Amino acid sequence: MDNKMLSEALISMLGAGNVRTGELMKTHTTFRIGGAADYYVTPQAEKQIADVIAFLKKSDIKYIVIGNGSNILVSDEGFRGVVVELGDGFSDYEFLQDSQDNSDEVLVKASAGMKLTRLGNQLAANGIAGFEFATGIPGCIGGAVRMNAGAYGGEMKDVLKEVTVLTPEGGVLTLQADELHMGYRTSVIKEAGYIVLEAVISLEKGDQEEIRSRMQELAGMRTSKQPLSYPSAGSTFKRPEGYFAGKLIMDSGLRGYQVGGAQVSEKHCGFVINTGNATAKDVTTLMSDVQRIVLEKFGVKLEPEVKFLGEF
Repeated sequence: MDNKMLSEALISMLGAGNVRTGELMKTHTTFRIGGAADYYVTPQAEKQIADVIAFLKKSDIKYIVIGNGSNILVSDEGFRGVVVELGDGFSDYEFLQDSQDNSDEVLVKASAGMKLTRLGNQLAANGIAGFEFATGIPGCIGGAVRMNAGAYGGEMKDVLKEVTVLTPEGGVLTLQADELHMGYRTSVIKEAGYIVLEAVISLEKGDQEEIRSRMQELAGMRTSKQPLSYPSAGSTFKRPEGYFAGKLIMDSGLRGYQVGGAQVSEKHCGFVINTGNATAKDVTTLMSDVQRIVLEKFGVKLEPEVKFLGEF
């Protein structure tokens, strides 16, 4: 299919305002790195998601679905295909009826593109506790569910009740929490290639001042321990069993190690940061160096947590 036909097809499904060409991906990732995507589309309804994904699969056109772009490293050459963003059109939430068997339980349904920090602040304002751990994680509900995001002793699996997904075959499926098989940074959603549409989380009524205090405490811990003033993709490597990636990197003498504009954070060695002009090549070279040196010193193979998009 030529570019003109593809553009026309996408516009007919999504509207001209929701289809962009040659969109620089560095403006859509927290790493602030990446070349242009051929097409960048922003569906505004579930049917549009289903229609565009079905069309792209049928046409054998490469695509990727993203949210906040918080765990992605995009190639300097960009992405030859279609990036589908579930963003502002999928950023609503609602309170469902309280569970009848527990008067303190509150059920909240949130769409895939709802940012975790925004949701956490809204919940706190309504005196809803249990989501404090996720407030401050730079991602959206969709990605958080898919990867079982977690921090400071909490994980998404602790609060999830059910998730509605789009299957690779184009059907809509609702999965209960015990069907999600959530583990460390994984779930059946990731393994099966499902696309999260919305999630229902189970929280509880709480004291607003206590919730705010806990959120401020966690925010202070993040600020003191994480390099939040620099663009990054969060934790660069998965936690090896029995170890901490950041400590292995630090103990390998790699604190502050730099390749071009990419650097192992001096504040937290588990983060690779963009000091201002890093390229994807800088990051991948640095990551390879870190993996090699840690393996040589400690016999531990570090696995990337960041997802690579494009040709590397």
